[in-house]
Amino acid sequence: MCFDIGIVVCGPNEALVISGMFQGGKPTFINGGRAIVCPCIQTVQRIPLNTMTLEVHSPRVYTSQGVPISVVGTAQVKINGSSEEMLGYAAEQFGGKPVDQILNICLETMEGHQRAIMGNMSVEEIYRDRKTFSKKVFEVASVDLHNMGIAVISYTLKDVRDEVGYLASLGQARTAQVKRDALIGEAEAKKESTIAEALAEEQRMESKLVNDTEIARSKRDFELKKAIYDTEVNTAKAEAEMAYSLQAAKVQAKIKEEEMQVKVVERMQNIAIQEQEIMRREKELDSKVRKPAEAEKYRLEKIAEAERQKVVLEAEAEAEATALRGEAEAYAIEVKAKAEAEQMAKKADAWKEYKEAALVDMMLKVLPKVAAEVAGPLSETNKITMVATGDGPIGASRVTNEVLDIMGSLPDTVKKMTGVDITTRMARA
Repeated sequence: MCFDIGIVVCGPNEALVISGMFQGGKPTFINGGRAIVCPCIQTVQRIPLNTMTLEVHSPRVYTSQGVPISVVGTAQVKINGSSEEMLGYAAEQFGGKPVDQILNICLETMEGHQRAIMGNMSVEEIYRDRKTFSKKVFEVASVDLHNMGIAVISYTLKDVRDEVGYLASLGQARTAQVKRDALIGEAEAKKESTIAEALAEEQRMESKLVNDTEIARSKRDFELKKAIYDTEVNTAKAEAEMAYSLQAAKVQAKIKEEEMQVKVVERMQNIAIQEQEIMRREKELDSKVRKPAEAEKYRLEKIAEAERQKVVLEAEAEAEATALRGEAEAYAIEVKAKAEAEQMAKKADAWKEYKEAALVDMMLKVLPKVAAEVAGPLSETNKITMVATGDGPIGASRVTNEVLDIMGSLPDTVKKMTGVDITTRMARA
């Protein structure tokens, strides 16, 4: 180097350290420039200012829990050319050394600090909180490397491994925890989804019921207005077509109006039924048990009331009919009795007036009728079988004699009943 003569030039990625005479007892530092160097009395050294990447390996380092793990970190370091103080440190520490040596010194320093931090932390802290680990290594290494004129630009934890399966166990535990949380979250989500669906369905049904109610109300209003319009139209038409009979038209219009009122009432009842149906849907259990029972009870009560009324009315009608029949029969008996009494009285008066001759005349008139009544059954007979013992007449003469015997006994019968001897009276006559 003492034979270098002339101007010395350096790029922006390196620095010149000129020492020797004319330097005032301390070296001169030039970054990315040039300088005139006198041979033999001045020395020039070049210091690289490039960023150097270090891959720091720390195999099988025991953590604070005694678990061996291996860590790989990546660091970016460089000699700080912006500070003459740090250039002085770097020239003092690395002057005349190649870049590989500088890299090795930095790597050893970084690895030592990395191992020290690993020994003070647990596996969980290193694995889960990599940022804190990197920050600690960066801060501790920066102090020592600063004294060497090197600045640590960045440090990141690249990989964490172990040979005993500790991290895998942590992962399994965490995986189980995550799965458990996932299952719980899924169950919670399903529960919330089910609740949301139920609320949505409730809102939908509520909206549907409201819409159905509005539709029914609109239909009712339409039917009412239509009924009113129909009444007006029918009334006007009836008045136009039947002007000659105004009173009849008014009566007809009134009838139509009453019919429309009946229809309106029926429609209102139908609307009320629909509203009850809506309430039934909202309270389905209540409507399926209580209201049908009440309706059935009401129907049975009405049927029983109707039957009772029917029985009462039938009994009253039967009693009234019986009373009327009794009165009619009593009246008929009374009239008949009065008629018979009058007849008997008249007969008695007649008997008094006719006396014996009249009696004889009446008996003579009655005897043929009596004979006809006696012989009547014989005339209806198809066959007569006569049985005789041989005494007296036989054959048809016997039948004739039987009739004559009956007729011969009549005077005695009349005498016993009336005290009149017809035979004697007829002989006298």
